[in-house]
Amino acid sequence: MIRFIKIFTGIAFFASLTSIICGFVIDAEYSQKLIGLGVVGLFFVVFPLFSYYRWKDKNLKDYMITNENLEKMRNREKKR
Repeated sequence: MIRFIKIFTGIAFFASLTSIICGFVIDAEYSQKLIGLGVVGLFFVVFPLFSYYRWKDKNLKDYMITNENLEKMRNREKKR
């Protein structure tokens, strides 16, 4: 499942990037729609899938500033 998400994210990224580039290069009535579709794809499809893929199986408390983590940081500084 994770491999599918990784591949789909890559395909969606390149499709969005291609849409944005084509919107700038092609001089047509719908060029602004291509750019907008590419940006929407990046922010509403690619970024959430990438975030899910990277944060899956990670403990969120390791990245939060809590009193316990502050104490660990202070103890590391004292040891130096």
